[in-house]
Amino acid sequence: MAIDSVTSSPPAPPASEKDAKALQFIEETTRNTDSLQERVLSEILSRNAETEYLKRFGLRGATDRDTFKSKVPVVTYEDLQPEIQRIANGDRSLILSSHPISEFLTSSGTSAGERKLMPTIHEELDRRTLLYSLLMPVMNLYVPDLDKGKGLYFLFVKAESRTPGGLVARPVLTSYYKSEHFKTRPYDPYNDYTSPNEAILCPDSFQSMYTQMVCGLVMRHQVLRVGAVFASGLLRAIRFLQLNWRQLAHDIHNGTLNPKITDPSLRESLSGTLKPDPELSSFITKECCEENWEGIIPRIWPNTKYLDVIVTGAMAQYIPTLDYYSNGLPLACTMYASSECYFGLNLKPMCKPSEVSYTIMPNMAYFEFIPHDPSAPPLSKHSPPRLVDLADVEVGKEYELVITTYAGLCRYRVGDILEVTGFHNAAPQFRFVRRKNVLLSIDSDKTDEAELQKAIDNASVLLREFNTSVVEYTSFADTKTIPGHYVIYWELLVKDPANNSPSHEVLDKCCLAMEESLNSVYRQGRVADNSIGPLEIRVVKNGTFEELMDYAISRGASINQYKAPRCVNFSPIMELLDSRVVSVHFSPSAPHWTPERRR
Repeated sequence: MAIDSVTSSPPAPPASEKDAKALQFIEETTRNTDSLQERVLSEILSRNAETEYLKRFGLRGATDRDTFKSKVPVVTYEDLQPEIQRIANGDRSLILSSHPISEFLTSSGTSAGERKLMPTIHEELDRRTLLYSLLMPVMNLYVPDLDKGKGLYFLFVKAESRTPGGLVARPVLTSYYKSEHFKTRPYDPYNDYTSPNEAILCPDSFQSMYTQMVCGLVMRHQVLRVGAVFASGLLRAIRFLQLNWRQLAHDIHNGTLNPKITDPSLRESLSGTLKPDPELSSFITKECCEENWEGIIPRIWPNTKYLDVIVTGAMAQYIPTLDYYSNGLPLACTMYASSECYFGLNLKPMCKPSEVSYTIMPNMAYFEFIPHDPSAPPLSKHSPPRLVDLADVEVGKEYELVITTYAGLCRYRVGDILEVTGFHNAAPQFRFVRRKNVLLSIDSDKTDEAELQKAIDNASVLLREFNTSVVEYTSFADTKTIPGHYVIYWELLVKDPANNSPSHEVLDKCCLAMEESLNSVYRQGRVADNSIGPLEIRVVKNGTFEELMDYAISRGASINQYKAPRCVNFSPIMELLDSRVVSVHFSPSAPHWTPERRR
């Protein structure tokens, strides 16, 4: 199998006949990109021809591209919300899909603070499972003997709820882990995990993490790869080890399990794994009691060949910390997926993070692309965007991704900005650039400028009785702490500082008021997943943002067009801001969140 259209043959042959078939499937699928895309669209339009949504646009059974493009509009989540809400409320008529909606996959929050509900059908699980089945055959070309050990993966389910109509609403990975596709998967030596299913499926995050860590430590010499879905998840596991190594060492020494692990299925799953091992306990104590945790991953798991984590997009901010803990082990980003659709895979999984490109698999959905030019004025509703087909994108150009899925999303704007880096056969390869309009992200949370502004407006209400207002602000996602957290810089105008300034306690409450205003994905990360730390406000001296403007102008910014950035990550700017901080405040408690509360 040629790994891309410009390089020579791969460093190793397929590891097995099963791998050879998977690699051949990739080859055949990517050779016929345009004709396959045409067939996929025809299948989707044919099967969903009787749905309310497609009938609305007068296709009259047409399944060709030209009719589809001329009649069906490009839409956002907000455009589809009325239809999605009807399904959520229990309407079982053919609204978006001719196949029954099996559940909703919860996506990141909208700017209105509500978690998106993505309708899906049972058949989509087969497509997701197919893409997963292609990952290891590609990886085996680059890393030999992965069948000689295990993978230590920290995988978790998240909270789920039910819509008023009774459909389950949950994250896409929770859906997959709870499916029979995952739970009853056949044994595969290339996908052998240290974590038992019971630990992955335990809804209590502490019990799940503790059990997975115990198993990973007991089997440390068998571990060949360490991973989590996102880089932030793996760093959270390292932080968990830092906080709990004493109890873990105690349990391993005695062959007993922490009494906090109360789930009977977890205790039973470890009954054959956890035996008294004083030698391993002493080793863990020796490695973890030191303050220096540099290289802790290869120190504890010495046979680790690579880390399997997503470090593209917002996750790139975690690369230096991962390098510190792993002594620079390779970082493998294997696939590109979302709640709406699984898109493709990285055919060079051992490349540098900055070089990661994903090959879109044209059988997964029908793909279109809006050319993206940040400097161009926004299009009006009367001049809709010109869309490009998958086979017609151009190398070096950026596009916004639009999908049409078997589950009934038609010409749906995903919100991802991608850059074309090349082609594998006739299938384009894309670098993930960023989420459109996202300012802040720590884990799976995504906060845009409108939401941040709303949170600051709500927090500012607490300052009114002190005759104080927020003059200016900016933000950044601090990932040096584990878990990472949002940092907001405030410059305040205190109109009567002698008599009535807001107290430290009031400013702490402002942090919490901001968190209460952020979307449910953020609040779940704070409350249930512990993947996000308390929000921090840093109050800066008066005049700081004028200095920031002076600095920007000195670097060539136009004084007429300058506006304070709402998110910063440029070191000189952050150093300037931090040198002007006069007080620091943290949220005094966690915001409210329950699985049912989506606002």
